[in-house]
Amino acid sequence: MKKATTWLSVLTVFAMVATGCSNNGGDAGGNAEGAGNGGGDKGKKTEFLFWTPFSGADGPFMKEIVDKYNASQDSYKINFVIQPNGEYYKQLDVALSTGKDRPDLMIMHLDQIPTYASKGQLQEMDTLAGAAGINKTDYVEAAVNYATIEDKLYGIPLDIHPLVMYYNKDLLEAAGVTSPPTNREEFDAAVEKVTNKDKGIYGYVVPTLWPQQFIFPTLVWQNGGELWNGTDVAYNSPEAVEMIQWLRGMVDKGVSPGNVQQDGENTLFLQGKNAIQFNGPWMKSQFDEAGLNYGVAPMPQIGKAKQAVFGGSHNFAIPKDVKDEAIIAGIGDFLKYVSTNSLEWAESGQALAAKPMIESAEFKALPQSAIAESFSYVQFAPNVLNWPTISEPIWGELNSALLGKKDPQKAMDDAAAKSKQAIGK
Repeated sequence: MKKATTWLSVLTVFAMVATGCSNNGGDAGGNAEGAGNGGGDKGKKTEFLFWTPFSGADGPFMKEIVDKYNASQDSYKINFVIQPNGEYYKQLDVALSTGKDRPDLMIMHLDQIPTYASKGQLQEMDTLAGAAGINKTDYVEAAVNYATIEDKLYGIPLDIHPLVMYYNKDLLEAAGVTSPPTNREEFDAAVEKVTNKDKGIYGYVVPTLWPQQFIFPTLVWQNGGELWNGTDVAYNSPEAVEMIQWLRGMVDKGVSPGNVQQDGENTLFLQGKNAIQFNGPWMKSQFDEAGLNYGVAPMPQIGKAKQAVFGGSHNFAIPKDVKDEAIIAGIGDFLKYVSTNSLEWAESGQALAAKPMIESAEFKALPQSAIAESFSYVQFAPNVLNWPTISEPIWGELNSALLGKKDPQKAMDDAAAKSKQAIGK
């Protein structure tokens, strides 16, 4: 999920997310062999079609899980398809509306579930979970609660991907910073110590585009603000504007370069010229491949009110029209398998949502296990229908403010006005 323009990219690009589900295409070897065949002949495996948007570096990790599941038993066969992340929901909409090549099981970003459930396109998963021996209490509560609508569960979480802090260990050590910052005072001091403009080294490079879809909400919540106040958008509040001023202030002080283009902060991090960046768990494999001496830590508390972090979540969901009992049983068997056999997904950089995996020694041995520390205060996009469309104006206006082209208060007022127009207010 490296690139996104809305939280759906938390959403439809993750990424941003992020980054994750990047836009670089490819099917990671997961070509379809046809949709489910239902009960079929006796002795013949029941097949079902599984769609994901994992078209980036994460795709092979999920394919490995599917391959191992297919080899682990003789009753079911998953036909695994990776759709390009940037087109995923467009293709899914066509498949669900026409029924042509419709998946039997699909990955859905958590913040999309309320919208698709409201359109009657998802089926509840409580019955499947009960039959398969899947307990909701075995998953991170925040994700389960979000996917539960009118007491019916519409998604089973695979992971939680909150914003995290990556830091270059060599740069921090050279500057005399002995541990990653945990609050604003420590962060401000650390990035100023590291910055050496003569060598082109910056403490923190402020992104003006993605992954602000994760950074901005985190800062707003930490500072006591909200994106949605229950009845209306609220991201033009003093609490939100103060955080934009803080970000822009790093450019004004020279801690960050100005006019940072898409992925500019990540390019400099890979070059060893950016000491700290906030991004998603999906970045791990890229940093590993680059051979960086980096660390991972929970997002520091920059705001003045509380600790909070924006997160996304990939969930398993089932289209409403899947009726074949054999296929539904197969899906349940696979999801039960994943709940205790998904370490490969963790190795892609993601923090798993199933508690048996989080609590396993294998997961705790991974660097990103520290990410799970933030699950107790993770927050997701507002549970509002069509939130990605409503919130879309934020990102262009925030970009203008971070580039110094527009006053932060004016930018957020304009974003709020455009959002109100989108919802007819």
